[in-house]
Amino acid sequence: MSINKELLKGSTGTLVLTLLARKQMYGYEIIKELELISAGTFEMKEGTLYPILHALEESSFVESKWVGDEGTRQRKYYLITKTGRAHLKEKKQEWIQFRTMVDKVVLG
Repeated sequence: MSINKELLKGSTGTLVLTLLARKQMYGYEIIKELELISAGTFEMKEGTLYPILHALEESSFVESKWVGDEGTRQRKYYLITKTGRAHLKEKKQEWIQFRTMVDKVVLG
């Protein structure tokens, strides 16, 4: 069963922050990790991910750094900040409350 993309829209930032709370990652790695953990349910395109990362960076929830030796391929790694961890904690609590209420309505 496929999941409606509209359901994912409001959760993408939280999903990305959750992955970055585990370890720093570069963009393509985030896409693959999300796909792996969700058993292919969440397939995020680069055109979706990078605007999310930029918004998280503008909000000071993540920061980025280039990694790699000069003259070799460099990758931009993203790291969650202290502010990002606090925001993620709030979003997780919000998600638990939302999920609980949806379950009450849908499952009875």
